[in-house]
Amino acid sequence: MRKKKDVILENIKLFAAGAKGVAIGKTEEGKTVLVSGAIPGDVVNARVKKSKSKYYEAEVKELVEKSPFRVEPKCIHFGVCGGCKWQNMSYEKQLEIKQEEVYNNIKRIGGIENFETVPILGAEEQYFYRNKMEFSFSNARWLTQYEISSEENFGSRDALGFHIPGMWSKILDLKECWLQEDPSNAIRLAVKKFAENKGLDFFDVKIQKGFLRTLMMRQNSKGEWMVLFQLHREEKENRIELFDFLLEQFPQIKTLVYAINPKQNDSIYDLDVKTYFGEGFLMEEMDGLKFKIGPKSFFQTNYKQALELYRKTLEFADLKGDEVVYDLYTGTGTIAQYVARNAKHVIGIESVQEAIDAAIEHAELNGLTNTTFYCGDMKNVFNDEFLENHPPADVLITDPPRDGMHQKVVEQILKLAPHKVVYVSCNSATQARDLALMKEQYDVVKILPVDMFPQTHHVENIALLIKK
Repeated sequence: MRKKKDVILENIKLFAAGAKGVAIGKTEEGKTVLVSGAIPGDVVNARVKKSKSKYYEAEVKELVEKSPFRVEPKCIHFGVCGGCKWQNMSYEKQLEIKQEEVYNNIKRIGGIENFETVPILGAEEQYFYRNKMEFSFSNARWLTQYEISSEENFGSRDALGFHIPGMWSKILDLKECWLQEDPSNAIRLAVKKFAENKGLDFFDVKIQKGFLRTLMMRQNSKGEWMVLFQLHREEKENRIELFDFLLEQFPQIKTLVYAINPKQNDSIYDLDVKTYFGEGFLMEEMDGLKFKIGPKSFFQTNYKQALELYRKTLEFADLKGDEVVYDLYTGTGTIAQYVARNAKHVIGIESVQEAIDAAIEHAELNGLTNTTFYCGDMKNVFNDEFLENHPPADVLITDPPRDGMHQKVVEQILKLAPHKVVYVSCNSATQARDLALMKEQYDVVKILPVDMFPQTHHVENIALLIKK
């Protein structure tokens, strides 16, 4: 069977950034080209991966002319890992693109005009900003094209690192990572070396066998660390020897926990997590508020930018102390508690029971008596009966997942008719869609993009709405 010939688009000038980190150009005929692995300002020869009626999806075959915004990527795994797609773009350009994306979404998708755009809040730290990282073990590491075509023996196929994008069974063996500060890299490399020296079995995802499955590391702002292992099966002697080695080598580890996971997936939420060393959790503090972070806890992965996000949310809410505040999609109640010190009462709603349990525990820990939390699907809990049985909100804060709010939730907000709505979003496209549904009753006064994830295309946005 004859191999299909590649279609190459030549001298494509890339003039903008698109969704999911691609760069956008056009052919001479005017057809749009979405190119992965390039940035605005590049001129490329691009190999077509998919041809649609209105656009091509393509990848860089050859870089003809470099963009003035190009910088040298810091990580040796750039281009393979897929985690930091914009490491080859200056941070100033990243912020410019993110601000423009949010602004355009609010205008074009939301159909909203005449709002103030506060300059994007960039991150002070563009690398090593994550406080939580998860890595996977594999006995069949990803081989590069060079390795595949070479006859050289590259030794062990064991890997500890990230899944190759779109290939769940393939693991890239990480030599370094620029997302979490040390000793993250040192711990990961020490674990791999110890395991290989001792002949411990790395997980085989295809046949679901092995001993070492995943490694998660979490740190707090005081430099204390949690290490969590998922093991596919129990090997008590090997487990104890590995854990004791780590604790001896890295005194920064405040607690070490583990779970036996024989399931088909790596989800931890239905596993019994056991504590081997320490208390099984870390404590975090944000502007005087204390939070207990366990192995299953959700907590913003960029601590410093999360703190700025919460401060700006409180600033947008502009509370005087006598307001009733609703906090939709409250999670573990972080924003609810952050604003509670400036409000009369805060009511939080969230669908995950473990998160609500944590929110209640944190409120007690912080001595907050003016918070109430409810658990359930938002569109079902936040209904007419709920509004009838609770005091009306003066201010409503909402921070939904990437899909945005269900239309029924938007309708309930319009019935509730709070004077002020502060909408925090990790997806300005779905945020703009929701704002469009509210624009007859609310003015979008201002927006503030916040960069939580440098070197990626992701951006948060805070919007302030005032009742007309």
